[in-house]
Amino acid sequence: MRIWNTLSGKKEELIKPEGRSLHLFVCGPTVYDYSHIGHARTYIAYDAFVRYVREKNWEVFYLQNITDVDDKIINRAKSENKKPGTVAKFFTQAHLDDMRALGIDTVDKYAPASHFIPQIVKQVETLKKKGFAYEIPGDGIYYDITKFQDYGKLSHRTTLQAEDAVSRIDESVKKRNKGDFVLWKFPKTPIAEKLFSSLRRFTHTRDGEPAWKTPLGWGRPGWHIEDTAITESFFGPQYDIHGGAVELKFPHHEAEIAQQEAASGISPLVKVWMHTGLLTINGQKMSKSLKNFISIRDALEKHSPAVLRWFFLNHHYRMPMNYSPEDIGQTKAVYNKTRIFLDKMDFVSKGSEGKKLGMDKFILESRKKFEGALEDDFNTPLAISVLLGTMGEFQERIWSMEPSEAREMEKHLADSFKTLGIDIKTEEVPQNVKKLAIERELSRTNKQFVQSDALREKIRVLGYGIEDTPHGPFVYKE
Repeated sequence: MRIWNTLSGKKEELIKPEGRSLHLFVCGPTVYDYSHIGHARTYIAYDAFVRYVREKNWEVFYLQNITDVDDKIINRAKSENKKPGTVAKFFTQAHLDDMRALGIDTVDKYAPASHFIPQIVKQVETLKKKGFAYEIPGDGIYYDITKFQDYGKLSHRTTLQAEDAVSRIDESVKKRNKGDFVLWKFPKTPIAEKLFSSLRRFTHTRDGEPAWKTPLGWGRPGWHIEDTAITESFFGPQYDIHGGAVELKFPHHEAEIAQQEAASGISPLVKVWMHTGLLTINGQKMSKSLKNFISIRDALEKHSPAVLRWFFLNHHYRMPMNYSPEDIGQTKAVYNKTRIFLDKMDFVSKGSEGKKLGMDKFILESRKKFEGALEDDFNTPLAISVLLGTMGEFQERIWSMEPSEAREMEKHLADSFKTLGIDIKTEEVPQNVKKLAIERELSRTNKQFVQSDALREKIRVLGYGIEDTPHGPFVYKE
């Protein structure tokens, strides 16, 4: 398998590790609000990737962090007169519920940042000791980007720009350099040691902000340091793949590289960097101010998980894509045609006769092309088009197929879609519709065509179609 490595700017062979699992880390959400369809696009891409790699008998350890300590969480908590921990806990559970609703179940470990404070502190201490970090009294501990020679090697830039919409810009007039970022934030109001020395709990909330008592002093972690402390805890100083949205490439991923490589002295931090492309809504960036923010929950009220997954995977993971009612409407139409095709295969497979079409060879070739697309930088749109092409080859010959071959074709297509996590479910025809279909077939047999047409219309009004075949009437959900 070849994957585009953002660091090298080219496709590289993904090497299967010897004696251990493939280590994959993907940046998780900051839990201050409901997860949105941009999250869905990214997490569906990596979920499908892990499904395929595991299907090829690779062991994978898939790790994701949860940023549950952050300015955005604190600000929301203040606006709602709640504790930051309460807000973070609520939206963490909401995110996990959304992932389950989307069928994303490949993540082995979700790691909340608040559970890794000792590891974060240790990494900050190491960076201070090695001269990469400096302290601003009453403010925080910052990373000096001029001390790391390779800063900017991933994104080929070292300064923040206007389009960095997701950057947490750490402003301080006392910073040495504009691009320096905070590792550890001190409380705005000092915490009196004597007041809390007897407390058994590790955390305290001061002026609405969480703080931990540590060798660094009271405070809380910056955004970037959370990820490297977590990945080092599970994978050590170097691992195989880092995934995330392209918007995080700078400064977040650049900061991760600077932190971990400086702390460990080992380079590169990650062998392959995979980035998913930008998602726009009707051609615009998603933003609450533009009133085009779509949560995963909003999307699932209108579309099934399978349709949403098909929609996102029908775009290459690292390419920009647009979300609009027209775009997803087209996906839903193709999904329904595919479902009906598989229902037809199932219908024919239960028959008693037909013509052998040599399906074994054709299915083998289809699977080869399908896997070939996924092996080449995980090209899911090409893989899906291979399956649709396979369907097209037999669309006109369905009713003449031999039952066992129809069963093989149905299994091949259904299994291939499941490889990507697209579960195409058969729509059960209700008894009242079946009864109308039987009455219509009786009318048609007796050449009572007016009655037959009236019954077809009744079936259509109920949301079902009917097709006359050599095997009898085929009824399907439209």
